[in-house]
Amino acid sequence: FLKDPQQYTRLGARLPKGVLLVGPPGTGKTLLARAVAGEAGVPFFSLSGSDFVEMFVGVGAARVRDLFRQAKEKAPCIIFIDEIDAIGKSRAQVAVVGGHDERENTLNQLLTEIDGFEGTEGVILMGATNRPEVLDPALLRPGRFDRQVLVDRPDMKGREAIFRVHTRRLKLADDVDLARLAARTPGFVGADIAGVCNEAALLAGRKGREIVSMQEFEEAIERVVAGLEKKNRLINEQERRIVAYHESGHAIVGYFTPGADEVQKVSIVPRGIGALGYTLQMPLEDRYLMSRSELLGKIKGLLGGRAAEEIVFGEVSTGASNDLERVARLARSMVVVYGMSEKLPNLSLVQSSGPGFLGQGPQTERRSERIEQMIDEEVLQIIRTCYEDTRALLQEKRALLEQMAAALLEREVLDHDDIVRLLGERPARSEPARPASDGRAG
Repeated sequence: FLKDPQQYTRLGARLPKGVLLVGPPGTGKTLLARAVAGEAGVPFFSLSGSDFVEMFVGVGAARVRDLFRQAKEKAPCIIFIDEIDAIGKSRAQVAVVGGHDERENTLNQLLTEIDGFEGTEGVILMGATNRPEVLDPALLRPGRFDRQVLVDRPDMKGREAIFRVHTRRLKLADDVDLARLAARTPGFVGADIAGVCNEAALLAGRKGREIVSMQEFEEAIERVVAGLEKKNRLINEQERRIVAYHESGHAIVGYFTPGADEVQKVSIVPRGIGALGYTLQMPLEDRYLMSRSELLGKIKGLLGGRAAEEIVFGEVSTGASNDLERVARLARSMVVVYGMSEKLPNLSLVQSSGPGFLGQGPQTERRSERIEQMIDEEVLQIIRTCYEDTRALLQEKRALLEQMAAALLEREVLDHDDIVRLLGERPARSEPARPASDGRAG
């Protein structure tokens, strides 16, 4: 577009004025914008949305005018506004929660400037946000931000490539397997992976080593996922036993439940702010869809710790509070979002929140008391059934529960190989349902 606009304009095409990069924090939106400017070989103006908003009236609008004036003088060029939601927030929402005249004036000036230059001038406007839902519709209409590009979390191949970039400057041991590291980090963004590589190098340096081995990378991943180890935290023997059985319950239920993620590691070493132990479960591959049985498997795995406590000690502790929060969230999503309940199947009950009529504020879909009661009943039924299944499984595997808890009390940490030796080979994962023979979609 910028190097040879005539290739498009001679056909009657208008060059896009704006490109909006959308994605979670840390995925590389700012880096991508800089790379585009570098590849095009044009000047790059980079600002943050907060740079325009000041307490003094008119400063933001004046900065927008000055920015576009300089850009036109340097054309062809790229203007990049990071965190554009700081100035581009929907004016209808702002009016409801309390207006901010300076921000609104800045947005109005930005819209005016975008409309004021032609695509032939060679100025491309790029913006980045991780909250596209709060942006003003006027900013997103054709002729302004014509293109929206999703910069999503990288898949396994992407993570491996990012690991390769960030390990170039590190002295790696022969046992470092980047493909395995990529498989161990589902959901990680580029910034997370950069942090893991740096943390691994710091750990190796702290140990006085000349090279970074796979062990340091695995420790670094655990630090990101579960927090720092706190080996100096004193825990009495009874609490240690409770934690050991709790984590063993998670591991055994996750190991023997179809659809649950692979159990990679179990530890009773305190980590992070409040965790007295943890069970590390990770999928073997990137997943974009989940079946009902897989969601139920996740719920059962989360309930495994509490069920183990009740079976062994006859009562439960406060250690399962975070597990129960996640269980409630998953079960409610199954009913309300995914339509996976028996009484309310094939029905999405998500409460939508968006601009009201003529911008009169957000509207929320109201549900009847009867529907709300049915939702609560279905959520409770899912959790109750999963808990009963979990208890039954742990009663059946009681001998393995005792063995794993004893091993944890003795060694504190069990890796994947230790778990396989204790529990035997994991049952084969159930195959997904096959499509109908005629190949037609319902």
